[in-house]
Amino acid sequence: MTFTELALNEQLLDGLDAMGFVTATPIQEKAIPVILDGKDLIACAQTGTGKTAAFLLPTLHHLTGTESASIDTLILVPTRELAVQIDQQLEGFAYFTGVTSLPIYGGRSGESFNQEKKALTTGANIVVATPGRLIAHLNLGYVKISKLKHLILDEADRMLDMGFVNDLLKIVSFLPKDRQTLMFSATMPPKIKKFAARILRNPQEISFAVSKPAEKIMQIAYLIEDELKPKLLQHLLGNRKEKDERIIIFSSTKANVDRIARALRDTGLTVGQIHSDFDQNQREETLRNFKNGNLKVLVATDILSRGIDVKGINLVINNSVPGDAEDYIHRIGRTARADADGIAITLINYKDRRKFKDIEKLMEKEVVKTSLPEHLQKLADKLPRPTKGGGGGGYRGRGGNNRGGGKSTNKPFRKGGGNNKNWSKNNNRGSKPKG
Repeated sequence: MTFTELALNEQLLDGLDAMGFVTATPIQEKAIPVILDGKDLIACAQTGTGKTAAFLLPTLHHLTGTESASIDTLILVPTRELAVQIDQQLEGFAYFTGVTSLPIYGGRSGESFNQEKKALTTGANIVVATPGRLIAHLNLGYVKISKLKHLILDEADRMLDMGFVNDLLKIVSFLPKDRQTLMFSATMPPKIKKFAARILRNPQEISFAVSKPAEKIMQIAYLIEDELKPKLLQHLLGNRKEKDERIIIFSSTKANVDRIARALRDTGLTVGQIHSDFDQNQREETLRNFKNGNLKVLVATDILSRGIDVKGINLVINNSVPGDAEDYIHRIGRTARADADGIAITLINYKDRRKFKDIEKLMEKEVVKTSLPEHLQKLADKLPRPTKGGGGGGYRGRGGNNRGGGKSTNKPFRKGGGNNKNWSKNNNRGSKPKG
């Protein structure tokens, strides 16, 4: 379905045409008519499916040509990065509409807070905010929000996971009951439906499967202990130095992000890093340099696993297996966007085998376990054998049971990549990637 078939106004269609958007994604095709009808909506769709435009376009349609001295629409998001990204998308979509927007988020200077205060007092059509920062303004009594028409919660599941339930309910208490409320989430656990029942009125429901990554992502895994992961990363990325591409490496801890970034810089790569210890200005500058190509590699915690849309990411590497299977989907979803191809590589240590099996179960797909480079395999063979339960021993690359630790409940992958013969079958792709 094309956007012209969705009954959007001419100003929006002009903006979409200028940006090169012609065909709606499935979530846009389903959600936009519901929102245009003024109904409440709870929608479940994974990142990368176009859900941001699914709520921005019909909201802009409603606001085009209106003038207001108060805030018409409030979009609540879990992170500063997502607030900035949505505001940037708003600027593009709203270019011909005259609709104004304002991002509100923490981590900035007192001067920025005063600028936000001035804008909130004057009024903006759309405010994109993180909950904590908005409450700081609401508590001071000058935010004009009593005539709000639309409330949108993006990545609602993540906001609840981050402990924003009470903040969200406090914000809702400032809003008029007669409003349209939209909730978008990547997952739909019971707590989301329970929360939705408190703030939505007879909502329509739309759900798309979130357990399957894009088909064009080639997924590969290496069985390797933590001691050897830096060497494998250097090997993998060293072979890609001359390629014009962007690479994201995810790690679960800030300390590991710092270590990986240092090790890769030693190989001559241009590497940036992002985690919660960096202030907002540093994070924005790093992300900007990554987007424009000044940085080839970005190492980050899961702060970047959702809601960040950077075009042309060719490779995602999980230096560690995420604790939640859904987080794996979000991480590797940074690549193969907009019908592009991409590669996702995961480094699995002995204790994380079961977590990765849970991921494969969720996806209903076995990921190829490929062999280590010969020089790393020799080092792996010298590591102590693992003990039952994965309690800190090394993980040998070749097969066999766990001597001294009882028989393993899950046999290690065989040397040579185990099921490497099923490469094409498991990935629906051609040949083994280089490097």
